[in-house]
Amino acid sequence: MKIVITGSLGNISSALATQLINQGHQVMVVSSNPEKAAEITQLGAEAAIGSVTDESFLVDTFTSADLAYLMVPPHFAASNVREHIKTVGQHYANAVKAVGVKKVVLLSSIGAHLDKGTGPIAGLHDVEQIFGELENIDLLTLRPAFFYNNFYANIDLIKHAGIIGSNYGANQTIIMVDPKDIAAVAASKIDEGFTGSSIVYIASDKRRLSEVASALGTAIGKTDLPWIEFDDTQAYDGMVGAGLPPEMARVYVEMGTAIRSEVLWEDFEAKGIVPAGKIKLEDFATEFAIAYNG
Repeated sequence: MKIVITGSLGNISSALATQLINQGHQVMVVSSNPEKAAEITQLGAEAAIGSVTDESFLVDTFTSADLAYLMVPPHFAASNVREHIKTVGQHYANAVKAVGVKKVVLLSSIGAHLDKGTGPIAGLHDVEQIFGELENIDLLTLRPAFFYNNFYANIDLIKHAGIIGSNYGANQTIIMVDPKDIAAVAASKIDEGFTGSSIVYIASDKRRLSEVASALGTAIGKTDLPWIEFDDTQAYDGMVGAGLPPEMARVYVEMGTAIRSEVLWEDFEAKGIVPAGKIKLEDFATEFAIAYNG
């Protein structure tokens, strides 16, 4: 199959492209960065350089594709994060419809069953609704859990304050996923084939935040590393103080409130899903230690 992958050479897209190429598929990787073209080519894929906000570029890129893997790249300068995500999703849907792409793998998120109160995930809810209205396509929607990689943002806090935390507490449950596990599921589903419309949750591990602090702390030699719960104002001020744009800080705080109430996991839990990813918390902790010490 000819497969178009959005997301440049990000944590999921790069691993997914490699696996699909190894499976014998013809792969095109979309990136907004011209400097990525050579790296994409070296991977064995074709590079398509352009912006996902440029619908005509998407139409040209999707032409003759059998399948498109679609994800909305983060845009930290967006003045309205939800609207930005929805707009890119609409561009994707318009291009898919215009050229008649028959199969779509849509990267969404755990919590996207909710229409509000989830920060940036609410935008992915909107995108799911847009694609749900398309006709004559086979649609596989992936809802991965909270990315392990998000914990990298705590490295400076650990180094300077000796703590890790957010606006949700140590006793809260968190369901996590590694990008490599997401890529593995996506590649497997694409290779085996899928029809109709379906939603697949992807998770690697389920723990309490106190366990996360313990695992990461042990890996970096700080066995007493505590998980500290901040209030929403403290969390927002901390993010902005660390250089995050106010709008991104606002939506991340909102997502944190959904983690705090555990409403983010309600559909996952109601379906009785057990995390099946290969990469567990302790595996990630080893990678975290490398980044922390690097």
